[in-house]
Amino acid sequence: MSDFKNYQSPFSYRYGSEKMRQIFSEENKYKIWRKIWVEMARIQSEEGLVKSEELEDLEKNQNNIDIERILEIEKETSHDVVAAIKEFAEVAKVGGGKIHFGATSMDIVDNADSVRAKQGLEIIEEDLKKVLKSLAKKIEKYADFPAIGYTHLQPAEPITLGYRFALYAQDLMWDLKLLQDLNKQIKSKGFKGAVGTQASYEKILGNAQDFEGKLMEKLGIEPVLIAGQVTPRKMDFYISTILSSIAQSLYKFAFDLRVLQSPNFGELQEPFGKSQVGSSAMPFKKNPIKSEQICSLAKLVLSLSRNADDNASLSLLERTLDDSANRRVYIPEMFLAVDEMLNSATKIVDGLIINEAKIQENLERYAPFSVTEEIIIETVKKGADRQKMHEVLREVSMEAWPLVSVGEENPMLELLQKREEILEYISSDELAAMIDPKNHLGTAPKRAKELVKEITAAL
Repeated sequence: MSDFKNYQSPFSYRYGSEKMRQIFSEENKYKIWRKIWVEMARIQSEEGLVKSEELEDLEKNQNNIDIERILEIEKETSHDVVAAIKEFAEVAKVGGGKIHFGATSMDIVDNADSVRAKQGLEIIEEDLKKVLKSLAKKIEKYADFPAIGYTHLQPAEPITLGYRFALYAQDLMWDLKLLQDLNKQIKSKGFKGAVGTQASYEKILGNAQDFEGKLMEKLGIEPVLIAGQVTPRKMDFYISTILSSIAQSLYKFAFDLRVLQSPNFGELQEPFGKSQVGSSAMPFKKNPIKSEQICSLAKLVLSLSRNADDNASLSLLERTLDDSANRRVYIPEMFLAVDEMLNSATKIVDGLIINEAKIQENLERYAPFSVTEEIIIETVKKGADRQKMHEVLREVSMEAWPLVSVGEENPMLELLQKREEILEYISSDELAAMIDPKNHLGTAPKRAKELVKEITAAL
């Protein structure tokens, strides 16, 4: 039950999935700590360092965790790992004396954090694949559907709606590849003791690297070869990089959607529920709240990632503690924020409202301008002066713009057909054929469909 009398992070109940919250819960953290201690004792028992009855007691009480008691002890010790050891020893009275034998705190904390990061990245990968699957459907459906393209937020040349979706999907495909490659590289400190030398384990066991290998295999993660007291903070930097990259990709998608949902564009709209309220003051509003939420969380993720940069750069010598507090905050929140953003993006894409009539209207209004580039190409090929033709087409375009800007039909074709400088090289009928937007799509439809094949193969 949530305690709403005290401060809670919005990530405790508002943003992120239950599955991701559970990974970064205190309960899961302490369960992994206990797993490490028990596995450590199990391997040490093979060397005769832990008695069978002591190991049995630790195994029996492995999940008998009282977090409130741990926090109570921590108030006295001012040390979270020592508090957790003492609480475990209180319930495991036979084996409690062998808990943490030979270890330093960060052998427990950092390896557990690495396990949780790996668990979190698995969920992010699943989320990412869902978004890509949804986008692939939209790309395939609209690969040949013409729409006006925009540069500088101004009408430019025709593209296809599917090609625009492909821009977002390609970014996310790169993110997926980066995540998968990175996941293979994620390693943890392993068990190397207070300054990374494994001196304590070597004295206790005489085969510290064998011990480390066995224990890390149980945790499902590889140890780095070289470490000080902690996992090299470069690993946190790598993790924050992929989370930031995904956030940036979704930021662009959501920001574009906010623009295209505005009435002056009116081409796309995120799903809006029957009982959804857009504004407390203006009942008619259909605000793009999910897209805005994605942008808001993306800004948070990108700002939080700075902590990983600083921690990797500023961890002095074998270790300083000035990274500990911020890691407790920024790592879970980056994961939860990206998890929320990906899930929101999937819902948006799945339920996206596509105003085909408005897309066609905008296309008819602005696409005739795009013929100017082709006219330059064709007339110059036939002997025209490129600079003079550019000026003619600029004059024609500027004459058409005032009419288009007040909602009148684009007179571009009619104006072009009146200019003798153009008709000298291109006939009126040829101009009429050239102005069809479908003649200006290039290879965009083909390449959009190629991307769908890549996405399908990756999923």
